[in-house]
Parts: sequence; structure tokens; C-alpha cells
Amino acid sequence: MSFNDNVQLDPSQVQDRRGMGRGAKVGGGIGGGIVLLIAVLLGVNPALLEGLTGGAGTADQNQGTAPACTTGADADARLDCRITGTVNSLNAFWPAYLQQYNVQYPQPETVIFDQAVNSACGTASSAVGPFYCPADSTAYFDPGFFQDLVDRFGSSGGPLAQEYVVAHEFGHHIQNVLGYIDRAQQDPQGPESGAVRVELQADCYAGLWVKHASTQPGPDGQPFLEPITQQDLNDALSAASAVGDDRIQEAATGRVSPEAWTHGSSEQRQKWFYTGYQTGDINQCDTFSAPSL
Repeated sequence: MSFNDNVQLDPSQVQDRRGMGRGAKVGGGIGGGIVLLIAVLLGVNPALLEGLTGGAGTADQNQGTAPACTTGADADARLDCRITGTVNSLNAFWPAYLQQYNVQYPQPETVIFDQAVNSACGTASSAVGPFYCPADSTAYFDPGFFQDLVDRFGSSGGPLAQEYVVAHEFGHHIQNVLGYIDRAQQDPQGPESGAVRVELQADCYAGLWVKHASTQPGPDGQPFLEPITQQDLNDALSAASAVGDDRIQEAATGRVSPEAWTHGSSEQRQKWFYTGYQTGDINQCDTFSAPSL
């Protein structure tokens, strides 16, 4: 899903902390509650978590904005700018959409990092993949993950596959605003668990954004994104499938163990993303009332 070349981006919405994680101590244990919190909120299976350090982290003090990301053409050419452009589009879409339900949208922070990053949920290495920390209302992205998504998980490398990941993490922010996100902690694993329902709802929210993204205007009135194509949709569905619990478990261990699921199967993740995309209606993303996932 390509950006319109001349649409103006706002790089101030993204902090660039790349190069600040070198030498960070990552590998010690932290409290089980924090591990669980991060595990159930990541866009990848928590079995892939590497070390998380002791105690709640603090934000890195030195930071900058994403460089040289000023137009949609930049977003089409560079991955860090594509993250920035997607963040801009999400931050333009969600306030207006939620307003019809009398819900205010507090804009989350977004951080691009490499190697390791401090957050209010702890210090995480790049191995955790993208994550949203509700304690500081911030979404964290290591651009290197998007190549891992292709090389390790077999996803398409298309733009909407990458944009889906960003939109999924912003889906967790919407859950935080609406009061759903804690259900993951209350029921942390299993095929019908609260954790799975939280993740599938975030997938549905990502699809909802895709439905409206090509008509959501930027600051100059021009839509951020060009109309979606079938190939774009295939790319997003490929990414959703690639991070299904069943697919990752089978690749890692040769067997599927639904009792350990925290994110849902490949089929479920595709289904709920497509539900959001097809309906464009947040009311259809109620995974908690769904009799069947």
C-alpha cells in the first residue's frame, strides 16, 4: 500500500533512538508480571523473547526525530520513513473515528530503535520484536524486525505487510484507551484466552484502519495512502499468517500446542484482520463476545 508521493509527513511524531542501545545490559531476569505483560502485548510469539532486564525501565534521555522523512515518496523509499508515514496516518485516522463514539484519542508516542530500548515496561532487546507498552503509551519498532518477518517467519515483504505490524501495535493503544488491554493479563494463554482475544482484536483494528487509510487525508488534504490493491491485501494477510502461534510453534518444535497460544492461529489472525478491513466497523471487532474465534 504505497503512499501518495507528495503527501507531507510529520517526523516529529516518531522518536529515533537508534544507536542508543549499544552496550545496554540485556539478559537478566525481571519480575514475572512484567515478562507476562510484555509477552502478551507483542506482535510476535513470546517464545521468541530474549532477555528483559530487572525492574521497570526509564526512557532513554537522548532522542531525535526520524530523519529525512518529509514526504510520501520518502515513505515509499525508506522503511523508517514508512513507519513514520504509517504512524502519521494512524494518528490522523483514529481521533476522528473514535469521536463518533465520544471517545478521545490521546496520541501515543512512537519509538524507532535498534539492539535494545528502555521503556516503562522494562528494557527490551531487538529480539522481542515490535511492542506496545501501556505503562508509557508508546509503540516501539526495530526496523530490523521487518526483514526477520520475511526471513524467519516467511511473510511477504510488501509495504502493507509492514504497515499492518505498525497498525497492530496502535491497535493495542486503542485497547488501552477503551479499557480492554488488561484482559490479556487476566487470562494469559490458551486458544480461547483473553490474551488471544486481545491480539485478534488488535488485528481487527489494524484491518479497520486499512479500510479507511486511502481516504484519510493528510495535513494538506491529500490522502496519505493510495488505494489498496489485491496484492497489498495479500501482503497484509501474509504477515498476519506468518506470526500465528501454530505456524511459529510448528516451525520451532515440530508440533502445535494450542494450550500455550497467546496470539491466535494463522487462520484466526487473518480472519480478524480481514473482518476489520471488510467491515470498517469497530463494533465488529468485539472478539470478547465472539462465540468462536
